[in-house]
Amino acid sequence: MERKKSEEVLAEIHRNCQMALQSISNILPEADDLEVKEELMHEHEEYEKLCAHAAIIARDKNIELKNPGPIKKAMMWSSIKMSTMTDNSRAHIAEMMAQGTVMGITAIRSSLGEMSESEADEDVKALAKATLSAEEKFEKTWKSMIG
Repeated sequence: MERKKSEEVLAEIHRNCQMALQSISNILPEADDLEVKEELMHEHEEYEKLCAHAAIIARDKNIELKNPGPIKKAMMWSSIKMSTMTDNSRAHIAEMMAQGTVMGITAIRSSLGEMSESEADEDVKALAKATLSAEEKFEKTWKSMIG
């Protein structure tokens, strides 16, 4: 049971980071605001580190992590392009990023909450907490740019 829950949490972290990386890559060309671009690039770097850490843990524990499929990526790309076509302001991009970050925080918290202390793999738990911490910081940054 322990392995299954740890695998689910690790898969959620990986999925979350992959979706964030894809979103940032889709939004970056649409951003004109220098501060927004810098924050996007900073977050991209952080998500890459978290994703790499998840991949190392998965390899060490012989767990296969799956990337989001092409349809999901295409849907996200078209949604971002449509949304930024009409409004690529700092506040709008910050709002989009804050929403995505909140979704990621919620998904990881939910996965972690389903794992009891006895089931917890310490490496996976530490990475989940590091991911949550980073995402909470990103959320504050984006919310400060909204209004």
